[in-house]
Amino acid sequence: MKPEIALFFDGRKFMWDEEAYDTREAAEAKMQEYEDKEFETQLVEKDDEYLVYNRRVAKEVVVEGTPPP
Repeated sequence: MKPEIALFFDGRKFMWDEEAYDTREAAEAKMQEYEDKEFETQLVEKDDEYLVYNRRVAKEVVVEGTPPP
């Protein structure tokens, strides 16, 4: 059965990176890569595989155009 594409942790939505890692070490290495790029990560163990979920909060919202009256 395919894992959930999105999960919520502490009310925050995380997306699965669509890779299943055979070892915790491999998953943790990938998590570190995401964290180095300023993503938040969560590790889930399911059916003897490790899944990495991540999220990144937008730092800046740019609004273009004239605001409505």
